[in-house]
Amino acid sequence: MQLRPHARGMRHIDLTDVQLASSETARRINRDIVLELIRANQPISRADLSRQSGLQRSTVSQIVEQLIREKWVCEGAVASLPRGRHPTLLELNEDLVVIAVDIHPKEAIVATVDLKGRLLSRSMVPLTSDPAASTRLLTDCMLRMRQALPRKSIEGIGISLPGRVDPETQRLIFAPNLHWPDFDLKKVIEKAMGLPVKMANAATACLLAELTFRRMDGVRDIVLVTVSEGVGTGVFANGQLISGNRGMAGEFGHVLLDPSGPRCSCGRRGCWETFASCRAALRYYKELQPQGRTVTFHELLNMAEEGDEFAAQALEKQAAYIGRGLRLIITGLAPSVILVAGDITSAWHRFGPAIEKEAAKLTLGGALPQILPTHEGDIARLRGAAALVFQRGAVREQLLEAGKESRQSEEERKLP
Repeated sequence: MQLRPHARGMRHIDLTDVQLASSETARRINRDIVLELIRANQPISRADLSRQSGLQRSTVSQIVEQLIREKWVCEGAVASLPRGRHPTLLELNEDLVVIAVDIHPKEAIVATVDLKGRLLSRSMVPLTSDPAASTRLLTDCMLRMRQALPRKSIEGIGISLPGRVDPETQRLIFAPNLHWPDFDLKKVIEKAMGLPVKMANAATACLLAELTFRRMDGVRDIVLVTVSEGVGTGVFANGQLISGNRGMAGEFGHVLLDPSGPRCSCGRRGCWETFASCRAALRYYKELQPQGRTVTFHELLNMAEEGDEFAAQALEKQAAYIGRGLRLIITGLAPSVILVAGDITSAWHRFGPAIEKEAAKLTLGGALPQILPTHEGDIARLRGAAALVFQRGAVREQLLEAGKESRQSEEERKLP
């Protein structure tokens, strides 16, 4: 009988880039497993952790003690059992928090978020085209938040950005809507705050929040689309976050839909986000009501709910273009789930059916993926920024490795 390699679990290994698993790697993996089990099942006993993880009780005890020392986990109530020992239950440490920053072109939201994804405080900070001046406003706000939480242990700072971050250098390399010159945001904030900073594209951060705080076990192919001033996407394929060369994978917002379309902030014409973003919806409304007053996107949503026909038409056109762009994602990546984040989720009864109707016009070889809202608006971006820190660097290492592999392949292609 002829063996089928993939059925037996064989896969290609690049022998030029192999690192043998060390005992430290195994300890880190076991630690992540135990921490995730506590997050998902808290409060939980050490014995139950051992049973669910398959690890020996002595190993679980060592990991738990390490997590307690690092302040990720704390001991809570004592379980009441009919007989035998009364174990002390474990839960996430609510006093461990991060500062989360969600940056938009004209403003930023700064918040403190705990290990359970709950927002403890929140503040708005105006931003300008001057990154140095804007960063001073951000750090002033963060310092005030830290002073207001003297009993909390702040683990670090996570930043969600409207652009792409190089996983290796952690510098912002593509953010056309932000209009900032080259600026080392991470270095400046780390120096001012004395805390580690992790940064990522807003869509990737939102996707990470869904994977961290929302139970998505068993789903291995997800694309998350953020709709705000622009359109961004984060990609989770075959169970891994996709980074691409210099962190640029998933930039569907700047895929060309119509070369004669509106000018995009990236310099080209007719990108998807010029048709599907919230700014596009405001443009549609202005075209229908040229003499009308200037409104915000929140006001446009309210006007549509109050029966304004022109507002409803503008939002319907935006929804159709969101669905049209999703066809590119469905055809190219074939995800099983597409998540949509942003203010449009507050009116999903209006957007959802229109998006699905347009996306369904092109499905190849299968059913339409589930298209679901996050129902959290900008909170998803804040939780994503927090998740960047709570992942303890594991995700950054994964993205960094992906970036290295992509650069290595690029260099190999240039060889004679």
